[in-house]
Amino acid sequence: MQSQTKGRNTLKQRTGCTALLEQLAAEGTRYLFGNPGTVEEGFLDAMRDVPSIQYILGLQESVAVAMADGHARATRRPAFVQLHSCVGLGNGIGMLYQAKRGNSPLVVLAGEAGLAYDAMDAQMACDLVSMARPVTKWATRVVDPGSVLRVLRRAIKIASTPPMGPVFVALPMDVLDAPNDESVFPTPRLDTRSAPEPEAVKALAHLLAEAEQPLLIVGDGVAASGAQEELTRVAELLGAEVWGANSSEVNMDAAHPLFRGLLGHMFGKDSAAVVSRADAVLIAGTYVFPEVFPALSGVFRPGAKVAHVDLDAYEIAKNFPVDLGLVADPKRTLAALAEALTWVMTPARREAAEERLRSVREQREQERARPSSAGTGSAGSGDAHTAMPSRFLGELAKRVGDEAIVFDEALTLSPEVARALPGRRPGHFFQTRGGSLGVGIPGALGVKLAHPDKTVIGFTGDGGSMYTIQALWTAARHDIGAKFVVCNNGGYRLLDLNILEYWKERGIPEHPFPGSFDLARPALHFVELARSLGVPAVRVSTEQDIGPALDLALSASGPFLIDWVLPHAPLDPTADRRCGQ
Repeated sequence: MQSQTKGRNTLKQRTGCTALLEQLAAEGTRYLFGNPGTVEEGFLDAMRDVPSIQYILGLQESVAVAMADGHARATRRPAFVQLHSCVGLGNGIGMLYQAKRGNSPLVVLAGEAGLAYDAMDAQMACDLVSMARPVTKWATRVVDPGSVLRVLRRAIKIASTPPMGPVFVALPMDVLDAPNDESVFPTPRLDTRSAPEPEAVKALAHLLAEAEQPLLIVGDGVAASGAQEELTRVAELLGAEVWGANSSEVNMDAAHPLFRGLLGHMFGKDSAAVVSRADAVLIAGTYVFPEVFPALSGVFRPGAKVAHVDLDAYEIAKNFPVDLGLVADPKRTLAALAEALTWVMTPARREAAEERLRSVREQREQERARPSSAGTGSAGSGDAHTAMPSRFLGELAKRVGDEAIVFDEALTLSPEVARALPGRRPGHFFQTRGGSLGVGIPGALGVKLAHPDKTVIGFTGDGGSMYTIQALWTAARHDIGAKFVVCNNGGYRLLDLNILEYWKERGIPEHPFPGSFDLARPALHFVELARSLGVPAVRVSTEQDIGPALDLALSASGPFLIDWVLPHAPLDPTADRRCGQ
């Protein structure tokens, strides 16, 4: 009897499990994204005592990480993820890479069997820290039961301090089960809004003001700093075009005439074609250049002046030399630069800048007046390959305006999505980044949890969606009312386009695409898939289907999916992979 009493008293002690949850609650955590496992069961069982934190269950770890990534992007605050040992971490690695490339402040917790089993090389035993280190900003393991909260707060601080990024903490089961008397208090947030010295700002102003063809290259560090207004002011003073690199959020109003779109994602020659025209380049809040096959040299015009402003010193002059590098907050730096430009620009320079701005405005007006490459979308006009996208996206834009939040993983259709639903307001447009497929559905769920009163629309492809289609079940289980559009063209369309470039570069005659790019045999039936996971869905395969489908989706109180069947443009005359045929 005495031993039983002692056992009951031990269970009543505050353990690391409870202390950890108390710390998360003190951080204001609303959601824990995860997939459960045996070695975390004590921690998960203790969640009943902290009802302020809701566990958002994903059926696969990549879903949990991608949801957390979307939530962190929408809130600009750390999001918390629970994974299961080495197998769970392994499943989440791809999405962690995406979070690292995008500077998302994720705090990933993974359980282990316990320190007592380290010498046994037992089932699921692995060096979790070594696994996580390449795809995180910081990775560690708690080995002292009295340091659980100390380590957790350090992880939160590192994740949320610019340049932000995912962190990883391995939590052995016996460490969490041990008594814990650590104090709980919120992790302090560091103010990193440093400003450069006035002389450095003056030098930057002269570098740009004296240029004949200045160019600005910007990325998501601008959005993270909230520097959109200051960036726009600098661009207008200079009459300089603005291009995005690793730009997946609203860093500048996409409808502004000086915003010209994104530089190359795949091939360095695409970026070089733009950048090499400039005699002065300002890079702000990004790294150069984020292509899969970046140019190794020759990106900048010979003699061009290059300046780089970023809070991440690692990225400045990482691949190419710069004339001026400022480790500083983009918002404060750009504000100071705008002020300095008003003083250093001569009347002749101001007139030249105003002329550049007028010229770009006229060019944009002419572009808007011309029919887009997606066609007019009117019934019977153009061919089916161009009319359908324009009609669908145009009808959607009419219904949601600029109030909706768009999460875009449409990939090959992304230019049309951005044209119809441009990112104009900060926090209302997100694109995939880092190259991990399958972000569209779970990413939209994370954003919707952050903004439950907003219409959130997630675009994905048929190929990408199948990486994380289980996320629809999570949407149904937790009644997360995001809307999803699967751009269904029956294959890995991006690979079609890329291999055409590959053949061209190597002088290989065009021939049928590899069969591994084909997803139409057998066809994927997304309506049936969605319904089996608890989400209502409809199929759009003709222009007549569009209006009723959109009305049904947008009026639904919960999640809803549209299987948008796209005619497959004939890149290869021997390939016809239209889904359902």
